[in-house]
Amino acid sequence: MTVLREEFTLASEVPDFSAPAPRRVSRLAVLGDSTAVGLGDPLPGGQWRGVGPLVADALGIEPDGYLNASFTGARMRCVRTEQLPVALAHRPEVVLVIVGMNDTLRSDFDAEAIADDLDHVVTELSAAGSVVIPVRFHDHGRVFRLPGSLYRALRSRIDELNAVIDGVVAARGVPCLDLMTLPGAYELDAWSVDRLHPSELGHRMLAQGFAGLLTDAGVEIRVPVSLECSGGATAGAVQHVGWLVLKGIPWLWRRGRDLLPYAARIMWRSYWEDRPAPSR
Repeated sequence: MTVLREEFTLASEVPDFSAPAPRRVSRLAVLGDSTAVGLGDPLPGGQWRGVGPLVADALGIEPDGYLNASFTGARMRCVRTEQLPVALAHRPEVVLVIVGMNDTLRSDFDAEAIADDLDHVVTELSAAGSVVIPVRFHDHGRVFRLPGSLYRALRSRIDELNAVIDGVVAARGVPCLDLMTLPGAYELDAWSVDRLHPSELGHRMLAQGFAGLLTDAGVEIRVPVSLECSGGATAGAVQHVGWLVLKGIPWLWRRGRDLLPYAARIMWRSYWEDRPAPSR
């Protein structure tokens, strides 16, 4: 009996190597547009925080290991030609790619070119050893109310963009954060006053989604992402109205004009498809 007890004690002390331990990373890069910049999550002093720093905190990234190469207005081609070289020089172990919505809002939208650009970005970063996580997009017309024709035009574009992203993700075998199914994505609290960018809560939700995918990829999350808002600046009613007048309405006017020709084609096609068949 004594021998059996000693054997059991020794066996119980043998470590389990069946599941590899999560690996720690020290270098993170964020690429993309104004959402990647952090718009919608202001800090005291006029800076933006957003999803990047929240994920960096979760990973335990030191300041010199964090790079945000994104800028407002960026499109997929900007990420390929301007942001990718900077990211590769940083040698990141994790890269978040949040881009594409600006492409859907422009009259020169080109799904094939977007697919080629995204595939190049993902392939180059993956070859350099990075875990690359792009996003696929939500139905933004459910958040930012648009006239019917513009809504249908934007939804059609988003569907085309998501099909492109799905193809690259499937071909390259990378994880992808699906905003269409992100819990709470359509709650108004998740959006800033402009209804174009996530609020602090929305950015925290994005960061939590990225953290979950990184855990699945075997990356260690040192500090869980909290959905409790803290550290941000709170905008008052004056700031809300000022933004709407100075930025929101002009943005809607510019993008609406750019989408109108496409929206008109959508309406014309719908009209002919919905017409009753002529009687014989």
